[in-house]
Parts: sequence; C-alpha cells; structure tokens
Amino acid sequence: MNDTIEIINCPACGKEMHKVYMTESGSSLDICLDGCGGIFFDGREMKHFDEHTENIDEIKQAIEGKTFEKADESRTRICPVCGNNMVKNNVSIRKEITIDECYNCGAKFFDHGELTKMRAQYATEEDRRQDLLSSTYNEIGAKIDALELQNQLNRAKRSRFLKLLDKLFLGR
Repeated sequence: MNDTIEIINCPACGKEMHKVYMTESGSSLDICLDGCGGIFFDGREMKHFDEHTENIDEIKQAIEGKTFEKADESRTRICPVCGNNMVKNNVSIRKEITIDECYNCGAKFFDHGELTKMRAQYATEEDRRQDLLSSTYNEIGAKIDALELQNQLNRAKRSRFLKLLDKLFLGR
C-alpha cells in the first residue's frame, strides 16, 4: 500500500494526525501530535524505520517538547485507511512490545514510545532473525523432549500391560 495523502484520524485516540515528511525514505508518516503521540505506518513504510541505525530525526523533532495523553489500549482500534479492525501483535519473538496491525492493508500503529523500544531490541535485522531462529529451535527441542517423554511413558505402560497379560494367560 502506498503512502496515504489524506489526513487521517488516530486509531488510538481519534484525533487528527499530522503528516511528517521523512526525507530519507521519501514518505510522510502520520503522527498524533495533538493527542496520544502514536505513529501510523502505511503498508510498507515500517521497513525504513525498524532498525536503530535508520534515521528518525524528523520524528524526534516533531514530538520534541510535547506531552501526550495515554490512549486506551483495551479499545479495539480501527484502521483509518481501510476501516478494518486492527489486531494486536508482538513486534518480535521476545513478546515485549505489542502493536496494532491491519491484516487487510498492512498498516501498523505504534503507541507513543513503542517505536523507540522496538528499535532498541536488536542491532540489526540479522540479530532479530537469529533470535527468532534460536527461539524456534528451543521450542522445537522442547516439543521433541515432550514427545520422547510421552513415548517412554507409553512404552512403560505397554510393558506393564504385556506383563499383566503374561500373568493372566500364561501364569508367569
């Protein structure tokens, strides 16, 4: 999805969002400067801002000196671009930061401060990928261990059952 040119309302607090032009990416981000301080990313904009080495000076300048109201995080948020419900998702395998995503148009909404926290989680996209692989490997290992334990229990039950049959029918 391309950058929206229309003024949109914040999915968290409903106030009108401001367009902040990002020089390096050539896109305009929607930031709730008069309300909760949230940032709305259209479709593929996020890829330009997710790593801590990518420039977000214009965002920092736009929010500098402002105080923001706390948004109600329990409320279902509606995508201001396509009108679908947004879904809460973790930004990484660490499950420390939950953002709102629109599965229909690919938009993402970060509450105030969440973008900075997410960018601080990993030095690079490769580090993020490695954490995911490591976690996946650990989960698979735990499942294999659980299956092996279940197999051992099943073998023990089978062995006891066969011994019982031996006693009943063969008198051993």
